[in-house]
Amino acid sequence: MDWGIRNRISRIVKPDTGHTVMLAVDHGYFLGPTTGLEIPKKTIEPLLPYADALMLTRGVLRTSIDPKADIPIILRVSGGTSILDKDLSNEGTTVSMRDAIRLNVSAVALSIFVGAPHEKETLLALSNLINEAEDYGIPVLAVTAVGKEMARDARYLSLASRIAAELGAHMVKTYYCENFERVVETCPVPVVIAGGKKIPERDALQLAFNAISKGATGVDMGRNIFQSENPIAMIKAVRAIVHQNASVEQAYEIFRTGG
Repeated sequence: MDWGIRNRISRIVKPDTGHTVMLAVDHGYFLGPTTGLEIPKKTIEPLLPYADALMLTRGVLRTSIDPKADIPIILRVSGGTSILDKDLSNEGTTVSMRDAIRLNVSAVALSIFVGAPHEKETLLALSNLINEAEDYGIPVLAVTAVGKEMARDARYLSLASRIAAELGAHMVKTYYCENFERVVETCPVPVVIAGGKKIPERDALQLAFNAISKGATGVDMGRNIFQSENPIAMIKAVRAIVHQNASVEQAYEIFRTGG
């Protein structure tokens, strides 16, 4: 693997633990002003010291992140649909690699929709992105988006994650599921889990614990952090699980007491 790619990944996945806590704040690209992200800068700024990387769009990066902030950026480069669209799989590439380089990103991210109407287009878009990104030593994170009719089970998520890795993705973001260890074992690149919709804090910490204990490299949480009643305490609690091997009870105590 290219030195530049390995170097950028080492900024995202911390070498001392081999894990990462990504803060996902890219929801607005198809959801608009998501609850908790109505004013992105106000939400993100206090959480920056506790995130290992930010996953976001170039618009939010340019307008809401201090250029002096020492935080690896995972840039969402796919989009083109909104929550009003009946077929969210009809995405395209929205950001050029030239602009990603200009923004000094550590990685780029694109969604694939395996089993959806535009499966082929999204898989070819991933392949083309990898071809271009590797010319510049930039890793690609493939996001295994799941349509409403797709089951979030180990069989499907293993299929989607393995296809992404076979096409050359350097990391895969997918969902936690029963028998998650099968997803990790059959995917030859690091796997991080999506936090998904907001759930009670203890349940979200259990999700993070289960994923890490089953082999996930990290978590990419958004709503379960910034929609929490105490986002800073929540991200501290997640970090304790991911980087310090804390139990769910220990992490929940960190959340409950504010860290």
